[in-house]
Amino acid sequence: MPRLTRIYTRTGDDGTTMLGSGSRVPKTDPRVETYGTVDELNAQIGVVLASDPAAALVEPLRVTQQVLLHLGAELCCIEANRPVGDGPCVRAEHVRQLEAWIDRFNGELPALENFVLPGGTPAAAALHVARTVCRRAERQLVRLRAVMAVRDEAVRYLNRLSDALFVFARYDNHARGVPEPLWDSRA
Repeated sequence: MPRLTRIYTRTGDDGTTMLGSGSRVPKTDPRVETYGTVDELNAQIGVVLASDPAAALVEPLRVTQQVLLHLGAELCCIEANRPVGDGPCVRAEHVRQLEAWIDRFNGELPALENFVLPGGTPAAAALHVARTVCRRAERQLVRLRAVMAVRDEAVRYLNRLSDALFVFARYDNHARGVPEPLWDSRA
């Protein structure tokens, strides 16, 4: 467990940041952009939790925040000499857990007959924002995979997570009795 005694270091004032290996890269490095977006996603899930979501969603969202920190650590520490899966990382069981949550919560929802607009309860709206941030993180991770080794589980996790966040948003509206805003293609 890291112990942070000082928050500022001044070492990033030159526009670089340190990776888990100790090497420094520009803050615009694709890896930094990717784990920064994963961090943004985690913060957005914190907003969801602060928005009083349906009780059944609290534990899945808290677990998700932990796994997203695993993913950030994994992305910060990818090195050619580091064994795959050494240290915190996204694992196949994390992907399976998301799939189980999707099946569980989606099973309680009415069939989807139209496109859903983001909105409804504050938590559902925040979940839709988290879903879009997740999609951006996934796109960045796929771009990163084109230039360096990224484990398939990490990409699968973000792909499933965006689906889970969509289902969670629908579930929150349903659990609260708030009608889902639907797309009107004739508007």
